[in-house]
Amino acid sequence: MAVKERVGLVVSDKMDKTVVVAVENRAPHPKYGKTMVRTKRFKAHDEENRCHVGDRVRIRETRPLSRTKHWEVTDVLTTAALGASR
Repeated sequence: MAVKERVGLVVSDKMDKTVVVAVENRAPHPKYGKTMVRTKRFKAHDEENRCHVGDRVRIRETRPLSRTKHWEVTDVLTTAALGASR
């Protein structure tokens, strides 16, 4: 079975070893054809706390790590500009 991977933007890093990643899905409306943007938020495991808000990351599905956390961060693709949050 193929491993599910998604690319998204970190929107929260306030938890310890956990980040919230927003993944955008663009698809045409079934009837009208206009491109719609749907966003889904995933909680992902970040062992070293290396991700920060604004980073673009790749996440991979894994075994359940908690009640709501079933993903883990595999790569940090781009980092956000250094700001006051770091």
